[in-house]
Amino acid sequence: MTMPPATPSQHTPSEHLARSTPELFDMSEHVAVITGGGRGIGEGIATSFAEAGAAVVVAARRTEEIQRVAASIRDAGGRAIAVTTDVTDDDALEALAVAAVSEFGRLSTWVNNAGGSPMRMPLSELPREEWDRTIALNLTSVYVGSMTAARHIDTGSIINISSGAGTGPVPGSAHYGAAKAATNSLTWTLSAELAPKIRVNGVAPGAIPTEVMLTAIGRDESELDEILEDWNIPLGRLGTPQDIGAACVYLASDAASWVSGEILRVGGGAKPR
Repeated sequence: MTMPPATPSQHTPSEHLARSTPELFDMSEHVAVITGGGRGIGEGIATSFAEAGAAVVVAARRTEEIQRVAASIRDAGGRAIAVTTDVTDDDALEALAVAAVSEFGRLSTWVNNAGGSPMRMPLSELPREEWDRTIALNLTSVYVGSMTAARHIDTGSIINISSGAGTGPVPGSAHYGAAKAATNSLTWTLSAELAPKIRVNGVAPGAIPTEVMLTAIGRDESELDEILEDWNIPLGRLGTPQDIGAACVYLASDAASWVSGEILRVGGGAKPR
């Protein structure tokens, strides 16, 4: 069993100021669980944490995908394991946390990233089973994942991947938007209830052309220029999984030790949609 140094501790203001900025961003004492980590944004988050020095537990339903991500991290000199996990299964989430602690000695960060919905249609046409599936995957799993993490984290953070869909009307994706709006509310409440030992924040990605996003909006990789124009992104490019990974590393690091209850929009300056 790998045993990194002790869990990152809370620091007084004077202790915090005594450390350099690079020290605040050092993740070598962290162990991070990333759900939905087998591809797209989840893979970017897992890779970013590993590159920052954290030990990473990559979780998703597709075993082959998470094994590939974990192997890539180890090949680059990082620490990672893959744990096949269905986030809609409470027992599987508990087993995931136990696996992280068993392998690396503790758990300090939990990223609720798994989610999405490929179906777009008006609510009046949406099958009830798709509503239930979307809420289970995008909201209930965040609640259960957060409660699971809270039982195993002494001091650390929980990060929920949200969406601009949770901040306004989203015709055709109301079921997904409702789940993400609720995720934002859950993030705010958990940040108060789990303080001061556990910080809870969210990240709301903008237009990142992953397979899931392209499927959801009915576009493909040949249409990236059109997507960029449609979204009217001030910074002039679409996002990447690394953009979200870097934001998550910041929120989990001691550089963000006075940040909790925030939803960080990472979208190139475009308005949420």
